[in-house]
Amino acid sequence: MRLLPVLLAVAVAATVAGSIAIVGRIHDPERNWRDRAADRFVYGVPWGSIVVIVFVLCVYLFVQSGLEDFDDPVTIPFRMWSYFYPLGMVTAPFSHAGPGHLLGNMAGTVVVAPIAEYAWGHYPDGRDRYQAASWRADPRVRAFALFPLAVIGVGLLTSLFALGPVIGFSGVVFALAGFAIVHYPIVTIVATLGVQGVVQRLYYALKEPIRIYTVEPSPPTAPWWAGIAIQAHALGLFLGFVLGIVLLKRWDTRPDPFRLWLAVLLFGFSKGLWAIYWYGANNSFVLFQGPGVAIVSILALVVTLAIIGPEQSLVPSRLERLFPGRSLSIGRAGDDARPSVRRPLELVGAGDGDGAIGARNDRIKAIVEGARQRGRESSLRSILRGQGVAFLAVVSVLAILVGMAIPPNFLVVEDATASSDAAVQIEDYTVEYVEGVPNGLVSGIGIEAFESDEAFESSGVIVASEQRAVWLEAVSTQRLAFTGEETVYVGGAGWREAVHVERTGWEPVGNETVYQVWLWEDGADRRLAYESNDSRAEVRVAGRNVTVGSEDGEFVLAVDSSGIGPDSTAPFPDENESTSVGGLVFERQNETVYATADGTRVAVASEETYDG
Repeated sequence: MRLLPVLLAVAVAATVAGSIAIVGRIHDPERNWRDRAADRFVYGVPWGSIVVIVFVLCVYLFVQSGLEDFDDPVTIPFRMWSYFYPLGMVTAPFSHAGPGHLLGNMAGTVVVAPIAEYAWGHYPDGRDRYQAASWRADPRVRAFALFPLAVIGVGLLTSLFALGPVIGFSGVVFALAGFAIVHYPIVTIVATLGVQGVVQRLYYALKEPIRIYTVEPSPPTAPWWAGIAIQAHALGLFLGFVLGIVLLKRWDTRPDPFRLWLAVLLFGFSKGLWAIYWYGANNSFVLFQGPGVAIVSILALVVTLAIIGPEQSLVPSRLERLFPGRSLSIGRAGDDARPSVRRPLELVGAGDGDGAIGARNDRIKAIVEGARQRGRESSLRSILRGQGVAFLAVVSVLAILVGMAIPPNFLVVEDATASSDAAVQIEDYTVEYVEGVPNGLVSGIGIEAFESDEAFESSGVIVASEQRAVWLEAVSTQRLAFTGEETVYVGGAGWREAVHVERTGWEPVGNETVYQVWLWEDGADRRLAYESNDSRAEVRVAGRNVTVGSEDGEFVLAVDSSGIGPDSTAPFPDENESTSVGGLVFERQNETVYATADGTRVAVASEETYDG
């Protein structure tokens, strides 16, 4: 059976390669892709993109310990938690939450990074590819050093000004896409909407040619858009827009306006930039999809105008005349600011009393002053023309995205002290299970029209570290109730430690589950981290109430005949055993406990089951 997947993978690869080869033979463009690539790349290869991809893979494998466990890398210490945690700031844009996250971003990088690098070019300004004017213009330096360093610099910027504990290369991918769109809009949108999906599907088809899916329940999760770092994506995209526009201005080239507008619009909608959301109370989320759609549509227009906007001034000529010309002079002001031509003319006029010469000098000075005034008016028009205003709008959006992240990133974890002795302490990390505590990550900033402004609460496995400014709900109560057991990894660069969590419980008939949560690290004893409240079964047996409880890590049965309180309690019987409590006999069969009295046998509780 192992041979069959290998043969199928080879067949898939051969089919795709053959399809590309045949189309390449029948397609006869004026210039083939190799010649076009060689015009911009050293040996026709996007070396910078390859270097970036290898760098990100190395971070995943060696820094995040992905080489030790590829499916479950260490992520907590490599998020951008705060400005007071440099390691997270540096590693967050190049780290990933798992193999799926890594694959998605690498597929995006494979399709957009070469387009951005092609626009950047290894041979700048058409210079001789063999004789560089300076080291910065050397093709190999630009390919193997400058482009990768520029990408890394963009990554650090997206981390520095990202909102929340982000992780992943997606901010950089969006920046590369923004840069590529303003240069090659149609090629980029085809790559991101089509080729990227092909690359991902091809990877999965080669990895697992035949996959069997089983219908099974899934744990409660947030909606897909709530897992998107929307601000980080928008930040990267607009950073790419600004850099791309600056390069276009330098080259004095422009793309087709309709293609550019369409590409920005399609990219924004397809990548979920419309999904503006915030956190609500009780595990709810508020999605502002109407405003989000409107914002994406407006921004597509603004970006287009910033590159291909009207050249005429947006200010009426009458209003322009109201501005004094001298107010626009830069670096000089007042009547003492005289151009270089005016001073020699004054010296000539002062040294010769001839009226004709003086008149000519006055005429020349008038011409100079007129040219100077027209230059001022031209400067005003250039600043206020439609294209300039739109570019300022793009820069303003980027500034807003940057500014909104700065205050939260100065926050620190004030207290990471464990709330009980059951917490697991590993180096500076505290791992514990709690319920109903204030969320240390999302402050109580609600949207008054939709949610109250009270602090949000969290329940589940909490990982905290004052030293790293970390506070994370690593496993929610709902997820643990579904899976029954989870493992949380903490660590740092090159090291990792596992903390295991397990939930066990009994569900009284018709009422809420009584459960225990246990924590332990590798090689250590289990610790009781949490016990829930007692819960009474809805059935009565021989006029008695049966309550399920938990005491010191042991599940107990309590019988109450008076309705005031339990008459007596006893531990749950073992498998296929029985015990007597308060005049009732409790028998445990498989995963159910039955109560028997006067010949009546009733199920009172069942063991909680999990789908993890």
